[in-house]
Amino acid sequence: MISLDFNFNILTRDLSHYLENQVKVGLFGSGVGLSLVLGFSAAYTCYYLVSVAKKPQLISGGKKFYQFLREQCPVVSETYYPTFWCWESRIQTLLRPFVTAKPGVVYRNELIKAADGGQISLDWFDNDDSFSHPDPATRPMVLLLPGLTGTSRESYILHMVQQSRDLGYRCVVFNNRGVSGEMLLTPRTYCAANTEDLETVIDHIQRANEAAPIMAAGVSMGGMMLANYLGRKGRETCLKGVVVFSAGWDVFECTASLEKPLDRFLFNSYLTSCLQASVHRHRPVLEKCYDIDHVMKAKTIREFDERFTSIMFGYPTNDDYYHDASPVHRLKSVQVPMLCLNAADDVFSPSHAIPVEAVKQNPNLALLITCHGGHIGFLEGLWPRQSTYMDRVFKQFAKAVIEQGGGLADLS
Repeated sequence: MISLDFNFNILTRDLSHYLENQVKVGLFGSGVGLSLVLGFSAAYTCYYLVSVAKKPQLISGGKKFYQFLREQCPVVSETYYPTFWCWESRIQTLLRPFVTAKPGVVYRNELIKAADGGQISLDWFDNDDSFSHPDPATRPMVLLLPGLTGTSRESYILHMVQQSRDLGYRCVVFNNRGVSGEMLLTPRTYCAANTEDLETVIDHIQRANEAAPIMAAGVSMGGMMLANYLGRKGRETCLKGVVVFSAGWDVFECTASLEKPLDRFLFNSYLTSCLQASVHRHRPVLEKCYDIDHVMKAKTIREFDERFTSIMFGYPTNDDYYHDASPVHRLKSVQVPMLCLNAADDVFSPSHAIPVEAVKQNPNLALLITCHGGHIGFLEGLWPRQSTYMDRVFKQFAKAVIEQGGGLADLS
């Protein structure tokens, strides 16, 4: 303790000496400069602790699920401390792909056939070195669904694979058609409303691993697809539990938010170009059925969906597609424990469209809302390289579902 105190005093003295010599204000000399720096730092710290760092809001439709989460997932009750130098939503969203590490993961790829003759790419992490679950026949499995243009190589997916590996579980990533390097065999891609490919994938992995418990995690559009799947299937699914991150619950509200000038500049135009790039890669197959030149002139996601997605999946209008793609309309039918994490400052899923009241009506649902975190951000720590708040929620909930799942029986 003496050594620690001594080192701290030396550090404080050296820091003060540096500031006195480097911070020059000129009005009253370096003392005023030092006072301003220390005063600003103190004010910023107070603001951060009072207005930024807050406990998340946990909402559930039933006391049993609520209590289960409080007991098995302590992260839901802990204060979330966003990275103090980048807690603003857009900065969190933009920086996460660059500041978070990408764990090394070696996948085993599998291509499976779809009913229409297309192919679906699955990336497996088998975790054959699992100490806690050495038997591959019973090794728990986590199905992961990336976002709108994401693949198994996204940092947030790699982090969930890493967390699953630490728990001893196997992972499989469902890549949407045409995004992970495989060829399109039919003129069809994907959308949040259509869950046929997801149903095919879940049936496939269940048949291959009949004795293993299966849970799923979806991010952004992947979470929307999972929620829509559960709403359609009710109890007719093998999934033991689901966790959804940064889902857009009402597509009308999500697209309207992303069409505001700043968010259109930062996010909408970029995502539209990513969608168009995927269409361009598969142009020889797609141009037989769709006006690709018209699609390539779209400036926003809404225009892209009007010219491509809604037409591909047979909707009379784009509004019909957006209504069908919005998970908020199916939450009442979900019969599997589903935890949803959203940030109140997420411009992709605005706070007024988070389905708080719908969640309160279904005992199988729980909603965790942080004040900050952006879209798939949730950065925390001084330098958020290794883990995020979202990663911790995933790991604790996955472990709870797989190992304490009995506590989730009969939530109604």
